Amino acid sequence: MLSIIVPCLNEAQGIAGTLAALAPLRARGAEVVVVDGGSTDDTAGRAAALADLVISAPRGRASQMNAGAARARGGILLFLHADTLLPDGADVLIVEGLKRTRRSWGRFDVAIDSRHPLLRLVEQLMNLRSRLTGIATGDQAIFVTRSLFTAVGGYPEIALMEDIALSKRLKSYGPPLCLKHRLTASARRWEKHGVLRTIVLMWSLRLAYWLGVDPAKLAVRYDRTA
Repeated sequence: MLSIIVPCLNEAQGIAGTLAALAPLRARGAEVVVVDGGSTDDTAGRAAALADLVISAPRGRASQMNAGAARARGGILLFLHADTLLPDGADVLIVEGLKRTRRSWGRFDVAIDSRHPLLRLVEQLMNLRSRLTGIATGDQAIFVTRSLFTAVGGYPEIALMEDIALSKRLKSYGPPLCLKHRLTASARRWEKHGVLRTIVLMWSLRLAYWLGVDPAKLAVRYDRTA
């Protein structure tokens, strides 16, 4: 079974659309677990009818995703952002891809839901960088076998860059399966705060993380633009 884990916080406006798009996967046997991080809107209520399980966990993507993984029943775990849509047949692509390549984890290519030319460049660089480095981001919907996820200790409980840290752990066991099929990620953060400004912010945060800056300090900078 494939378990799709969706961490969310105040996503009442869009959570129903994200989960409705997963209905075909649920019909083929996939499980959807929504993990609410303390929303003050009706996120959990709107998710209830469209998911197999809705639970609460301390705020923070790492803690929420670990909580979802602990309650999920599937042998393959897929971590999906609440504003992201998977490509058609994502469940089949994952299961058959892992079996064919004998790999234990991977991610999708990403397309950003915007016509802005800079974001076309951003998505291309994200996909290329991931292929070259073997590092995936949460925007790319990381998937992993339960056995490997358990072996690496799950997501590191850090305030930011938990996806990068997990990828580094997973990479030590083997390279990712980089599926060329594109999921669709929301452009709302770029559109809200300005495309160029957000690009500079994200690149500077990532550079600072690689230079050893405490993720908690980076999270403060990130949250200021939320």
